[in-house]
Amino acid sequence: MYYGRIKQFSIENGPGIRVSLFVSGCTHHCQGCFSRETWAFDYGEPFTKETEERILAMLEPDYIAGLTLLGGDPAEPVNQQALLPLLGRVKAETGKDIWVYSGYLYEELLPGGRANCESTKEFLSLCDVLVDGPYIEAQKNLMLSFRGSENQRIIDLSRTAETGIVTELFWDQKV
Repeated sequence: MYYGRIKQFSIENGPGIRVSLFVSGCTHHCQGCFSRETWAFDYGEPFTKETEERILAMLEPDYIAGLTLLGGDPAEPVNQQALLPLLGRVKAETGKDIWVYSGYLYEELLPGGRANCESTKEFLSLCDVLVDGPYIEAQKNLMLSFRGSENQRIIDLSRTAETGIVTELFWDQKV
């Protein structure tokens, strides 16, 4: 896996101050995408053990709320598998929350869905929040918190897994 950049102090991709990892590789190619360069799966730098260590070090301060994955698309099957070691370590070593942005709908990540692979169940179990759905420029709304277009949902993954019903979060709710 490759990544385009790491933003050490991000406030726009989830609550609080976060570390944001922009992975490379996306097949959605949304019109109006703000990071088109990350569509290529080989854009940027290789994601290495050193990169993982760097991200974990960035997550250490108490004022960092968590990790956000976006890109590109972290839920592309090849990216899911590559991210598992990092996600496991973030949970085990920091306990901080993990948000993931994907152009795939949650339902497309379930068994039988086009983005489901052998890593998906574990991938989703390690993430706390999924902002799902492609960016649709015609539904752009600058008043939305943590999402770009009105079709996108902010999903509480643990509640959704517990109940089997997609549970959405809204801007004033805390994870």
